[in-house]
Amino acid sequence: MAWFKRSKENISPNTLKKELPDGLWEKCPSCNEIIHKKQLETNLWTCQKCSYHFRIGSDEYIKILLDEGSFKEVNRKMRSADPLEFIDTKKYSSRINDTINKLGLYDAIRTGTGKLNKKDVAFGCMDFRFIGGSMGSVVGEKIARLTDTAFKNKIPLIVISASGGARMMEGAFSLMQMAKTSSRLARLSEAKIPYISIVTDPTTGGTTASYAMLGDINIAEPQALIGFAGPRVIRQTIGKDLPEGFQKSEFLLEHGFIDVIVPRKDMKETISNLITILD
Repeated sequence: MAWFKRSKENISPNTLKKELPDGLWEKCPSCNEIIHKKQLETNLWTCQKCSYHFRIGSDEYIKILLDEGSFKEVNRKMRSADPLEFIDTKKYSSRINDTINKLGLYDAIRTGTGKLNKKDVAFGCMDFRFIGGSMGSVVGEKIARLTDTAFKNKIPLIVISASGGARMMEGAFSLMQMAKTSSRLARLSEAKIPYISIVTDPTTGGTTASYAMLGDINIAEPQALIGFAGPRVIRQTIGKDLPEGFQKSEFLLEHGFIDVIVPRKDMKETISNLITILD
């Protein structure tokens, strides 16, 4: 005779599990903490437990770094042509149209002017959601024009990079942007106008090989992947295992490729202080 008896037969652990509504929660890729999206936004899209920095878009960076309502976007509807009539799994022209319709962005960077702690700045922010933040002719042209704005108005230039590199669908046209942006930044440097580059996760390829690493001060977010070729390609090329943390911002800081690592919550105040020092 049994001493105890279940009130219900075949109770499954799954019956006790409540389904979480879609879109309200995020799981931290680093520590697996479950975070409510509102709480994540309040904490500037960083994990409150392990400080992992989630990837965010241009809208979020504008809210974090610039004074409220001060950003005035320029060249917003500039969009890429299809000079090579490129086709991979779909037409490049169709890919551009679909991405514009999905995101409301016309290319992988937004540029304009704004105020940072009441200081006038020329501001550009890449958006990884737009074809992997790839650098095509529009990205290069918008950065070149933004640099000209900084030069003309004698105001600091700030560019946030998040990119998979040059946009292969535009071939040599995309590679030409490396020289175009670098030459404009050289003129800015000669005029002694500050340029602060902020590299986020990930910043790779032709973007890293040009404007992303040409700042008077190069700032990185914690644990950002920064490099030219990806770790897998390098490993296959040299036939050796790579050091732990290779191409992370901490590794690059240790080896002198960036100047400082700044958590997102401290970014605005740090840049403001740097502008005061450099100006």
